[in-house]
Amino acid sequence: MGFAGEAERPEMAGRGRWRGTLFAVAVGALWLIVARDEWGSAGALLWIDVALGVASVAAMQFRRRRPLAVTVLTVAATAVSASAIGAWVVCQVSLSARRRWPEVLPTAVLSVATGQILYAVQPDQALPWYVNLIFTALATGVVVAVGMYVGARRELVTSLRDRAERAEREQRLRVAAAQAGERARIAREMHDVLAHRMSLVALHAGALVYRTDLSAAETQGTAGIIQANSQAALADLREILGLLRDTERGEDPTGHRPQPTLGDLDTLLDEERAAGAHITVHSDLEDRDALPVSTGRSAYRILEEGLTNARKHAPHAAVTVELTGRPGDGVDLIVQNPVRVDDNHHGNDATGFGLVGLAERAAASHGHCQHGVMADGDFVLRAWLPWDR
Repeated sequence: MGFAGEAERPEMAGRGRWRGTLFAVAVGALWLIVARDEWGSAGALLWIDVALGVASVAAMQFRRRRPLAVTVLTVAATAVSASAIGAWVVCQVSLSARRRWPEVLPTAVLSVATGQILYAVQPDQALPWYVNLIFTALATGVVVAVGMYVGARRELVTSLRDRAERAEREQRLRVAAAQAGERARIAREMHDVLAHRMSLVALHAGALVYRTDLSAAETQGTAGIIQANSQAALADLREILGLLRDTERGEDPTGHRPQPTLGDLDTLLDEERAAGAHITVHSDLEDRDALPVSTGRSAYRILEEGLTNARKHAPHAAVTVELTGRPGDGVDLIVQNPVRVDDNHHGNDATGFGLVGLAERAAASHGHCQHGVMADGDFVLRAWLPWDR
């Protein structure tokens, strides 16, 4: 019943108000059944009935602002006015929809009492008083039950709507968190890739600036290394930016070339040695490609950053790389080099983000990463990554 409760939208409230008014007038028109008796026995009672019925319909329009007061007024009017019954039904249903028993029970009892008063006021009653009492009590119970049902249904709809809105908000938060995580991963990947490439470019460019004794062939070879690493850096940058754009557009970036894993370590070592690094590798891993792809990728990036860090802070120093591990025990990665910074080396503007990024990458892979200067003066980068059987 549209008049039974407060509508949430203005247009629904308007429709509910008109439906309630029409219902009250239609039900109140039942007083015409007894109007002939009232007119014949006491003409004043007829006009009082009509006046109270009109007043009740008018007061009914304010039931949403003062539900309890308006319901009490309409139920009191039914004591001498049959035409006010329709307005009372609307107000009682609306009040019962609030599901507040301290309000519902007193008005329901009052409506049963006024039903008996109306029975006594009306002339020439054909039914016994106890039949009227039972009928009034049953009618009041039905009206209250309808109001309670409407209130319960309204609460259910509100609860479902709130749940749907909460689910949408949570979904938006999950999407935002996933996007932020993906952007952080791409930023970490960009740092790992470009820091390695650009450090090689800076190293060889510095050699061209400060080495005046290079032959033409050596100068040309160094320039070729700078060109190759610059082109590789640009290619990696374009790929990473493509991944970022695909992520923003919601596209699947799996069509891009795969990222290097620990199986590509030899290529990385060749590049470092070509740049003048002295690297010794100790490994008991028979098959580096046997590691899970994600673990192999994280291991590669950790070693890449470790070698880049050694070249930036201790150029031309001997670097030792150790790889140990087996399925079930995990894989240990160690990069060790003497702490020896060349005062003539320029471009050492490290910000420390690389080592922080390594710790985050290792944690994301359910591993850990530590670094520091040992008692013998060597700087050691040590990481452990899980390797499931």
